[in-house]
Amino acid sequence: MPIVITDHSDPRLEDFVALTDVALRRRAEPERGLYIAESEKVIRRALAAGHRPRSFLMAERWLTDLADVVADAEANGVPVFVGDHQVIERLTGFHLHRGALASMQRPVLSDVASLVADARRIMVLEDIVDHTNVGAIFRSAAALGVDAVLVTPRCADPLYRRSIRVSMGTVFQVPWTRMDPWPGGIAQLQAAGFTVAALALSDESVPLDALEADPPEKVAVVLGTEGDGLGARTVAAADLVVRIPMAGGVDSLNVAAASAVAMWALRDRHR
Repeated sequence: MPIVITDHSDPRLEDFVALTDVALRRRAEPERGLYIAESEKVIRRALAAGHRPRSFLMAERWLTDLADVVADAEANGVPVFVGDHQVIERLTGFHLHRGALASMQRPVLSDVASLVADARRIMVLEDIVDHTNVGAIFRSAAALGVDAVLVTPRCADPLYRRSIRVSMGTVFQVPWTRMDPWPGGIAQLQAAGFTVAALALSDESVPLDALEADPPEKVAVVLGTEGDGLGARTVAAADLVVRIPMAGGVDSLNVAAASAVAMWALRDRHR
């Protein structure tokens, strides 16, 4: 049976405490080997990807909508906590309008070589710190057939709650891992046969149209952080620098929008 909670300080609910505290959660969640999935759709996508739940927290009405998930959890000894919105809000720090949360065990990340072995189109996210942008990039990657995403050591966590929510759970569909060291890892991608294309503004850049007209068999597109763009060492190590042609006096797009444009232009047309 679901466990009814009346006390927001119940120690069994530690995974769900202070979910709005980004500084705390970005450190604590990886250290404790967990992430939080929010909403029915996201929870179902996480489970479909084979991720293992630690516990669930939901308002009572979701016991019906997630009846099959609840039944499976109880059969496997995974606790399901149920409480009213006021208790849940005091515990998590926000109003749970999507109804349900799951504390999930983080999967073990693949090594870079294994992840890209059969890939033809990959994205590399260099130090992108906004979780919303990371989630949006993953959603575009899933929609446009990107084979894998690599994130640098200082990039925001793709499994942070906001990243997952913005991605609509597609972060569970697109294979990803962290690349360290960076930008030293560029040489590893080149050795694996990838043409590394840095998306940046420079005097040596070529328009995306030129790359689209004659795309490499295997390409890794590198996207930079929101404010400063790609680091100088990254640009220098790349095989070429690519820009998206602009009109209207605009010099650049938001990194998530730029990623979608690049992914569509360089999509694998042989599939």
